This record gives sequence, C-alpha cells and structure tokens, in this order.
Amino acid sequence: MHSRTSERTVSTVLHGTEQSPLRESASNGLKIAIVGGFGVGKTTMVKSVSEIRPLSTEETMTQAGVGIDDSSLVRHKTTTTVAFDFGRISLDEQMVLYLFGAPGQERFWFLWDRLFSGTLGAVVLVDTNRLSDSWYALDRLEHHGTPFIVARNNFTEPRHTLEEVRESLDLPPDVPMIDCDARKRDSSKAVLVALARYLYSLSTNGATGESTT
Repeated sequence: MHSRTSERTVSTVLHGTEQSPLRESASNGLKIAIVGGFGVGKTTMVKSVSEIRPLSTEETMTQAGVGIDDSSLVRHKTTTTVAFDFGRISLDEQMVLYLFGAPGQERFWFLWDRLFSGTLGAVVLVDTNRLSDSWYALDRLEHHGTPFIVARNNFTEPRHTLEEVRESLDLPPDVPMIDCDARKRDSSKAVLVALARYLYSLSTNGATGESTT
C-alpha cells in the first residue's frame, strides 16, 4: 500500500485540512461507507456528491497489478483506490454524512473491517454486468450487522429489472434498492437520502419494538 499517500489522507481527514466549515446548525455527523467491486464507481460517487474537495488515495495502475486485479471488464480504468476515498455532504441543516469509499480490489479487502468500525450504514454499489463482485461486500456487511441499501450504478443502459437484481443477489425484501448514475451529483445524493431514510426507519422501528421484516 502507498503509505505516504494514506497517512497524508488520514491526517487531512482528522485535522480538517482543506475542508469548508461545517454549518453551525449541524448536529448529527454520520459515517457512511460506499462499498462494491473493483471499478464499480465508488470513487466517482464520492467525487460527484461531496461538498468539499474529496480526499483520495487513487494511484495509477501499474504492471504490479497484472494477474492480481481483474480489470478485463473495466479496461478504461487507469487509477485505483489503495486505501479509501473521503467526502462530506450535508443532507439538511442538521444531518451531515461523512463518506468513505472502500477499495475494490481483493488485495485491499483487509482494510474493510477497520473501515466499517463506527459506520452507521452503507451503500453497496453494483454493476449488473458483474454482480458476483458484490457478494463479498454483502457478506462483510451482514457479518458486521451494518445496515445497507443497494444502488445499481447505470453507466450503461440496464438489462435487468431491480427485482431481477434483488433475486440474483438473494437480498431480503426489506433491503432498499435504487437506480443511480454515480457521475451525477443529484443521483448520488438521492442514494444517500434513501440510505438516511432507511436508517431512520430502522431506528424508529427499533425504538417502538416493531419488526422491519
């Protein structure tokens, strides 16, 4: 891993360098993870929606990854996340989301468990051409008991319905699914709003003792 890049990014996140001031009315800061397979659009989503300049550990892909990272379906990709991406967005006057985009390559999956620490919820970004790339993310989130929603990233025209995707991923009916285009700010923000609403519904149902299934 590129330690200097990672240390610089972590330091910037912790000490607030290059971040615009938080609104004085903001009272709820929530940590959100964006996970999914290699090249599915996690970094793109963080960049498109963040209200600050995103902090990134993207590095140029080199021959070192040949035979290790499967880039056959993302041949246009020239950079890759080696630690995490960080961004921030205010959903309203009270709620601020801190966004952490996880690295997608298998050799960096060991970082995920630490990334999930303190995470309130997650977005699983999927590419319908590579649904199997999402299985590890779903498995780890379920292992940690982290609530999540699934967002289908439509860089191209989808060939399957959301229900077909749900069936392929074997998702419970209560897990929300949403379409998005990670390149567009409004679309990415809609995903985060959907997650926030889902988390709120879980907390409300939990407080009242109702079942979410």
